[in-house]
Amino acid sequence: MRRLASVTLMASAVVVGACGGQASDDPVPVPVRPLTLALDFTPNAAHAGVYTAVAEGLDRRQGIALRVRAPSASSDSLKLLETGRADLAVVDIQDLGLARERGADLVGVGALVQRPLAAVIVRAGVRRPRDLEDRRVGVTGLPSDEAVLRAVVEADGGRYDRVRRVTIGFSAVPSLVAGRVDAVTAFFNAEGVALRERGFETREFRLEEAGAPAYPELVLATTLERLRDREGPVRATLAALREGTEAALDDPSVPVREIARASEARESLVRAQLEAVRPALSPPLRLDRAALEGWAGFATRYGILSRRPDVARAFAFDLVER
Repeated sequence: MRRLASVTLMASAVVVGACGGQASDDPVPVPVRPLTLALDFTPNAAHAGVYTAVAEGLDRRQGIALRVRAPSASSDSLKLLETGRADLAVVDIQDLGLARERGADLVGVGALVQRPLAAVIVRAGVRRPRDLEDRRVGVTGLPSDEAVLRAVVEADGGRYDRVRRVTIGFSAVPSLVAGRVDAVTAFFNAEGVALRERGFETREFRLEEAGAPAYPELVLATTLERLRDREGPVRATLAALREGTEAALDDPSVPVREIARASEARESLVRAQLEAVRPALSPPLRLDRAALEGWAGFATRYGILSRRPDVARAFAFDLVER
């Protein structure tokens, strides 16, 4: 993964001429405040609102100079957030729950997508989830993978303990294509699209179709301390990202171009990703309390979290306009 180039904009000052007491007729520049947003993954279509907001100057209209950071091999969005090198971060909701469970002072402030993106992607010969019994399924090693796989298999009446789990890290696409596994846990809007673009025939068993609640897979988070100190800029950034998402849904050409440039991916791939994730982008950034309560129950039931999280404390519901 490559770091994105920094967007650096300095705050502008309005200077009123003292001589003669006359003010300048030039337009008054809008002061901007820099704010760093860390991504969860390589730039992709789930980040359409982010890249549209920056490309269209929607952040600057809100008085924010948004600096976007993609994760590197040595850091991730939560680390950047917790160490003060990011003001906001895109995080998987399961990672947010786990971080809070270990005592991290983090809070979710918006939903980047409104649905689970997780799925079990299988080779074409696997007809249904329970057929994964006695087959090799690649997982990253994250607790959420085990939960996704178990939920999908058990919803079809399969025996999860009969599935042969193989830890493959984040090599879902090459592992499936090479035949090292019969299925993988992955995101249908990322790895699922990449496999189809390569012409590899697959079938997807999506988590939501297995009965999981419609919780937001990716959320925007910050620390409670930063929210107290910089609530205004955080609100302004959320407003810009909401506008950016709405603009991306109206005209996908801007995010497709910008994400392809940032990720060095083909525009056709980004366009296909955006088509896959598009239904999950609306309503932009809204946090739905009922959906989050559903997530809390799911994460506890399937062992991702050891105790049910307090949704009212884990999320700030009043920062995004309804």
